[in-house]
Amino acid sequence: MSSVTIHAPEKPAEPATRMRAQDRRELILQAATAVFGERGYVGTTTDAIARAAGVSQPYVVRMFGTKETLFLEVLHRALDKLLTNFRRALAEGIAAGESGQAVAHRIGLTYADLLTDRGLLLSLMHAFILGSDPVIGKAAREGFLDVYKFLRFDAGFSPAEADVFLAHGMMMNTMVGLRMADEYANGDPCAIDLLEAAMPTKLHLLLDASAQSASAPGKTA
Repeated sequence: MSSVTIHAPEKPAEPATRMRAQDRRELILQAATAVFGERGYVGTTTDAIARAAGVSQPYVVRMFGTKETLFLEVLHRALDKLLTNFRRALAEGIAAGESGQAVAHRIGLTYADLLTDRGLLLSLMHAFILGSDPVIGKAAREGFLDVYKFLRFDAGFSPAEADVFLAHGMMMNTMVGLRMADEYANGDPCAIDLLEAAMPTKLHLLLDASAQSASAPGKTA
């Protein structure tokens, strides 16, 4: 009797891996952060966010509902990232035996590192100017106070120290929003004085971020 070789059926080709819903959600939030940062809440549409994320506008609406809900998600994500970085800096400072001004300086440098995320900082600014909005304004106030509580009770800042820290941080945000780095690059002496005094060790981050933003392909119009 001749032997018969039985071949196992070929396995079907593996389907292409699809992006997980959580990953796609994060992609949309990243795009929304950038678009809200540049256009503001009023000037942004879910269609513009969808184009920036490379998805359809109905998908954005299906995942987040309204533009307001999406903006709140962007706000909470920005605040979470801010406080996570602050808490990490505080823990590193304590581990290094630092206290007082040394810890405050470390946290300040951590904030300066966030200058590379222009959309994050400007999204916070847009939320803060919507204080009269019954929903967004309330969320923005609560978030700002959460940062203050961290500085006061976790990091041990005095009210005056927290005031100085927050004032300096808001000035840095303002310079990011104004694209003051452009005037620095153009050689304006006042812009140079201001930026070098405000960010003596982290100015290169702002300048690099500004240059990358200006040359980024496919920048949202």
